[in-house]
Amino acid sequence: METTAASDPFVASLPVFAKFESVADIDNYRPLPDGWALAAADIVGSTKAIEAGRYKTVNMAGASVISALLNALGRQDLPFVFGGDGALVAFPGSALEITRNALAAVQRWVADELDLTLRAAIVPIKDIRAQGLDVRVARFQASEAVFYAMFAGGGGSWAEAEMKAGRYRIDPAPAGARPDLTGLSCRWNPIEARHGEIVSIIAIPGASRDLRGFQILVSDIIALASRQERDGHPVPVDGPSYSLLPAGLDIEARATAPAGRRWLSKLWVVFLMTLTAVTDKFGWTIGSFDPKIYKRDVASNSDFRKFDDGLKMTIDVDADVLQRIENRLKQAEEAGICNYGLHRQKSALMTCLVASPLQRDHVHFIDGAAGGYAMAAASLKAKVPV
Repeated sequence: METTAASDPFVASLPVFAKFESVADIDNYRPLPDGWALAAADIVGSTKAIEAGRYKTVNMAGASVISALLNALGRQDLPFVFGGDGALVAFPGSALEITRNALAAVQRWVADELDLTLRAAIVPIKDIRAQGLDVRVARFQASEAVFYAMFAGGGGSWAEAEMKAGRYRIDPAPAGARPDLTGLSCRWNPIEARHGEIVSIIAIPGASRDLRGFQILVSDIIALASRQERDGHPVPVDGPSYSLLPAGLDIEARATAPAGRRWLSKLWVVFLMTLTAVTDKFGWTIGSFDPKIYKRDVASNSDFRKFDDGLKMTIDVDADVLQRIENRLKQAEEAGICNYGLHRQKSALMTCLVASPLQRDHVHFIDGAAGGYAMAAASLKAKVPV
């Protein structure tokens, strides 16, 4: 969730924690109000798309779900989580029809423009609670201007499983439908590992259902990652490097412009990136826009770690830290405390939602550049259905 001023009474009342190790403390979470629902979506066959080298496209498709829903509802404060090849967004029941239409439109856009299949579902909170589960939400303050939602209670995972089983399905809109994807972009170079490897990790509670043991495990993994500079944050403190011809340029143009005007959109992005790179190099500003401050905000606003019914991290770590993390995860898995999936790669990718570069509340989703969370989830699924 990203906001500087929450407008919904429930969202505004959510506890805020600034130290990520507090993510495993259930006292920091509040249940979603009755009448709310979860919008869930993911890419069908994402593993094959990744093997074909299309993970940048998969990431953009996942982020497009968040962009489409927030834009359609005209608010930035709703709880959401980015999962690499999909997303989860919580919303009030009063917004059901708008959300349904936005999900249908983004499915159509992903099919027509990205040649991928996005499945989507809307699951009412009352149905989740009827299963003895819940959706509890907290807010983690990633930076001065940005908060991200954390989810606990098992309800989000159940909703995603129901979606994959074909229940609560939302069908794609008719041909030609387009969602509002204003702000969706990916203009940064891949972020190379500086310490060793970029590692995407997913850890969920194991068969023992020892939630206290799992809470201790999460705290231990976070503590081990903290042995690395900036807790293993993959983005340098001064921000990523600019790309004058971004790899995601065509996808961004497909998101923001109709077919006949995409060349103008591409030219505009290249012009902006060139101008920004030059001003950054010489220490200039463009009006009130300071590229150095913006790049630092990009780093501090990034979601390289999160909690979504389990711990998810994409971190830059050396061999010693990685070995310690793997040993702790294996120990916990053997004890039935957790199941985990892990995927290594040489770089990370960033996908962005930027309403305005002049505001500091832009959000940036981090994932591994060679499969990341999707491949970690595949490794996890090979051990236990998720």
